Amino acid sequence: MPELSVIIPAWNEAAYLPDTLQTLQDSLCACRLEADIIVVDNASTDATAAIAAGAGARVVHEPEHRIARVRNAGAEAAASDWLLFVDADTRVTPAALQAMRAAMDEGCVGGGAPIGFDRLESAPQRLGLAAWNGLSRRLRLAAGCFVFARAAAHAAIGGFSEQLYAGDEIGYSRRLDRLGRPRGRRFMILDCPPVISSARKMDWFRPWQHALVLATFVLFPWAGRFKRLSWFWYRRP
Repeated sequence: MPELSVIIPAWNEAAYLPDTLQTLQDSLCACRLEADIIVVDNASTDATAAIAAGAGARVVHEPEHRIARVRNAGAEAAASDWLLFVDADTRVTPAALQAMRAAMDEGCVGGGAPIGFDRLESAPQRLGLAAWNGLSRRLRLAAGCFVFARAAAHAAIGGFSEQLYAGDEIGYSRRLDRLGRPRGRRFMILDCPPVISSARKMDWFRPWQHALVLATFVLFPWAGRFKRLSWFWYRRP
């Protein structure tokens, strides 16, 4: 079994998954890094599972629409020492994998990476992204589109919190950091160019809807416990 398992949650991702898998495989090859690629099909009604299998990935099925549960299902199927969780619309670069490998060799407990989008159309979008990346680095918080961890540490903290429908990567980052800190194994945000995700939610939702979601989670930090309040991550046009 390779040292790394890459886990990709996927719900109706036939449009994005081929590019994600091809870019991932090319980057792994460029870094001479072997990995077990696991696509967790989250009750898709399109060709997601067939595309994943055709690209050589292992396919695991998880029917419950709860991202923490989907990520944990992939981790349960993995047998590698390290886990990397990547969103199905995220392109992982060789630079990110090389930085991750260096962090693994240095003995970290896990980490994340700066993020970017395939397009940004306004100043507020650019400012918002810069604000997140700054906050992420300062507070050691990973974005869910790219987060890695020692498999033993993932198991020790009980994985992603399945009490949450959204924002589970924030608590995950904090719990891993608390676990590793006494042993000198910090949770870290990699010093590398951003991994790139699609800006599709900017097409799906209007600016006022983005602002509404931000205000909801700022004023009510426990909103992620409720699927109705986490609609932004579960509603598609």
